[in-house]
Parts: sequence; C-alpha cells; structure tokens
Amino acid sequence: MLLTQSLTERFAKPETQLVDSITSCENVIANMPDRPTIEHGGDRAYYLPALDTVTIPQQSQFVSIEEYYATVFHEITHSTGHATRLARPTVVDTAAFAGHAYCKEELTAEFGSAFLCGYCGIAPQTLDNATAYIEHWVERLHKDKALVIQAASQAQRAVDFILNTTLADEAKA
Repeated sequence: MLLTQSLTERFAKPETQLVDSITSCENVIANMPDRPTIEHGGDRAYYLPALDTVTIPQQSQFVSIEEYYATVFHEITHSTGHATRLARPTVVDTAAFAGHAYCKEELTAEFGSAFLCGYCGIAPQTLDNATAYIEHWVERLHKDKALVIQAASQAQRAVDFILNTTLADEAKA
C-alpha cells in the first residue's frame, strides 16, 4: 500500500500532545540563559546583534503556532552567536553578514531551530519548511562540502547553550 500522506500529515499529533509541545516551546524560551530581549511587532523576524534583540511578528501572523515557535527558535539561535554568548564570527563580525559567512549563519540558525523543534515535539509540523530553507542555503554554497557539517556543529553548540546543557548532562540522562 502506498502512503499518500505528507510527512506532516503522518506525524500529526493529537491536540493534547500539541498543548504539551507548546508548553515545552515556551519553557525553552523562558529558561534560555542570558536570553536576548524578545519583542513582538512588524512583519518580519530578525535578530539585531547591536541591540541584542529578537523581533518577531505577532503569533497571529503565522500560518500555525508551530511555525511561530520555529521562527523564534531560528532567531534565538542567531542570538547565541552574540559576543556575550558563543561569539560566533558570523554574528560578531558585522561585515560577515554578506556572502558565504551569512549563508553559514543562516544554516546554523535553521539547524538550531530544527533541533529545538524536535526537542519540543513540533518538528513534524515544521519539517517541510525547515527542509526547504536548508536546501536553499546548501544550494547556494554547493561547492563547500564541509558547510553542512560545520553549520550543524555550530547549531548543536547553540542548542546546548539555549537548553543550558552539556555532553556530560546528556550522558547522565
């Protein structure tokens, strides 16, 4: 029998699990150490390193609540690159926000968002968009074979920072 459902449909969760997942998303944001200022407004999401501020449109402007949290996770992953956190050159060096370095930072942020969505249990609902976004940046840098590994590694460090975990913590679990 062929499956005709999309990945999103196959992994759809009952409403009670969604509520638990959204609570988990809120907890990740609330418990992030040294969290940037998060403001709501406007019509686009972005992280501004100079002010250490994440700006996100209102939840009602997103197609779904899962997409809202995926976007917040993307932007707070960017914020982990701030000089007071992990000091990623792709965030600290404002001249790096062009070309190759910018692409690497975008991949890092999207991987971080995907990892956090998986951690919170909303990954199936955001999988299609995350995949398309990552593919876009990989295509732009197809000659850099190490890019995906480097970006994923940076994203894991960012997620560890956001969740305030280390490898030693995970080994105990």
